[in-house]
Amino acid sequence: MTVVGVDEAGRGPLAGPVMAAAVILTSPQFRVLRFEGLGDSKKVPEKDRERLFGRIEELGVRWSAQSASHRRIDKTNILRATLWAMGRAVESLGIKPDVLVVDGNIMIPGVICGRQIAMPKADGKVPSVMAASIIAKVLRDRVMRSLHRIYPGYGFASHKGYPTRSHRAALDMLGPSPVHRLTFSGCGGEIEERAKS
Repeated sequence: MTVVGVDEAGRGPLAGPVMAAAVILTSPQFRVLRFEGLGDSKKVPEKDRERLFGRIEELGVRWSAQSASHRRIDKTNILRATLWAMGRAVESLGIKPDVLVVDGNIMIPGVICGRQIAMPKADGKVPSVMAASIIAKVLRDRVMRSLHRIYPGYGFASHKGYPTRSHRAALDMLGPSPVHRLTFSGCGGEIEERAKS
């Protein structure tokens, strides 16, 4: 039976993409990764996430990832963009899962699988979802560090686009960058909405 776990990273930030990953994890691979600290990416320090990502690669874990850009997020909304990225990540694996476990309470529309389960906090319960959470978070953090080099004034390398005090202060001073989600509060969305009305 093939179980695929899916998770995302980056729904809450004010800038950058949302990243989704889909993972097939064997029992032997999970035993190794669990021993080395695999868990919910939100509870694993950044340095350890990078190390686990390297081990996932070394162990030959089968995975796929897909991002949805800030433009797609603004065009369709964050939920639709996230589900689109999740669906594309699953499709890119090139198999029909017997069971698809999605972190959260909403299933992915249009995915061909035997059975789909939406499970809140699956990233702390289901091995393949744990691995997906690590992969999605590491890849998104790498994107945000790259964007920091292009737009250094916003501090993306430190807060990864989340609405921290320093990020909001930079937005107040500089205005939104080309990678900010303009429909999000504090990024200019309120101004655009007033202009449309």
